[in-house]
Amino acid sequence: MSMKERLTALIEGSLHPDYLEVIDESYMHNVPKGSQSHFKIVVVSDQFEDVPLVARHRQINSLVKSLFADSLHALALHTMTPAEWASRGGTFPKSPQCMGGSK
Repeated sequence: MSMKERLTALIEGSLHPDYLEVIDESYMHNVPKGSQSHFKIVVVSDQFEDVPLVARHRQINSLVKSLFADSLHALALHTMTPAEWASRGGTFPKSPQCMGGSK
């Protein structure tokens, strides 16, 4: 099972999101070709109602904690309620180019 599939299964199993997108952004970083280490995760769930942003991120990090012992290195998290998602027009920010490593 790929890292993307593992992340998806863990989040879907716990949060039952209205919308979930798991995007492998490893190619944007100074990692070996084929690495599955850097991901952007967009989660829209009513379970985030009245939950502060930091707590939402902690919840996701807690769900996937074991994957960091494998090849997972970094997550960019975009966590929204359905109302927040609707107010953004169903969009999320583009990721910036990596500034680390030897790039």
